[in-house]
Amino acid sequence: MGAHHPRHAEPEAKRMRRIALAVIAPIAVVTLAAMIWLWPSDGVDVPDQPGSAEQFTGEILAVDTEECPEQLADEVNGCGTATVLVTEGADQDEEIAVPLPNGPGAPTVAEGDDMVLIETTSPDGKAFAIVDHQRSTGLWVLMAAFALALIAFGRWRGLTAMAGLAVTFALLLLFVVPAILAGEPPLLVAIVGSCAIMLTVLYLTHGFTLSTTVAVLGTLTSLTLTGLLSAVAVGALHLTGVVDDLSASVGVSQGVNTEGLLLAGIVIGSLGVLDDVTVTQAATVTELARANPSYGWGQLYRAGSRVGRSHIASVVNTIILAYAGSSLPLLILIVANNESLGAVVTDQIIAQEIVRSVVATLGLIAAVPLTTGLAALAFRKDT
Repeated sequence: MGAHHPRHAEPEAKRMRRIALAVIAPIAVVTLAAMIWLWPSDGVDVPDQPGSAEQFTGEILAVDTEECPEQLADEVNGCGTATVLVTEGADQDEEIAVPLPNGPGAPTVAEGDDMVLIETTSPDGKAFAIVDHQRSTGLWVLMAAFALALIAFGRWRGLTAMAGLAVTFALLLLFVVPAILAGEPPLLVAIVGSCAIMLTVLYLTHGFTLSTTVAVLGTLTSLTLTGLLSAVAVGALHLTGVVDDLSASVGVSQGVNTEGLLLAGIVIGSLGVLDDVTVTQAATVTELARANPSYGWGQLYRAGSRVGRSHIASVVNTIILAYAGSSLPLLILIVANNESLGAVVTDQIIAQEIVRSVVATLGLIAAVPLTTGLAALAFRKDT
């Protein structure tokens, strides 16, 4: 009797794989066709901005300070100049004198620091300014440590995760951003780009298995629901997507639909957490089915849902804290300038973050029963 189930389960598993492939293949074809349709044919023409400046790097050789003619409220480095050795560009290997940077956010300079400078040209001649620290070396070291730790711990899985991360960045930088700049609808671009990322990264990272296919279907369904909910919420609350100088500049100088950009950000931001939940649920039900071959759909669904509820409780807190952390400076300013809690909550900046958090959470909540139900259907005992 014990040998009967494996012989019966194998044809059932093959049948479910064929069904999953029949569903995934059209989705992949539609995603590819949509990417080709939305892909900017002639690249992105970024208009020249008036007053644009050339950027280059240099090394601080010496810092010469002097007494300021008047007290500066936002003083950072004091008054004086820095002698900088230019390390790239047309003026490479030349030594130039640059005023010490001051003001909110100005970098603190010291001898030996590698800095980013800009050069502007005016009727009076060339002018140089220090704008930031040069961080490429430190970032490369940090990324190398990240890659080594991931591969050392995850081994082959860690390597595929690195490949998946590379694919994600490539699709964002080569398709999503250029397509939005080219004038395509940001929400449509975000959904198509997210589908491409999901299909590529999940299969690359977790292998072409029935469990991964279930996770892909659960993610796709929940992502579509997230997009619809975000569109309804943003429209109903009359959110424009313009909450600071940066978003206003993107809308004015690049002609991007800022409301659509807000929707695109919600969809793309939700994808990473969604695939975490769906992969976990699919894997959980898979292991439950292997450990308990006699379980039917209802038993697998109930057991998987119990795990999903615990997972959701922790992930929701993660989402709220992530959005709150990224908006903390703005939150401090708004709270400091408003006495009423109602005025703080209904301010567009805070309302926008609330919409991000709530819509992402609703998508996650929907992902658990959807993915668990699909996985239970795929791995149930055929009764």
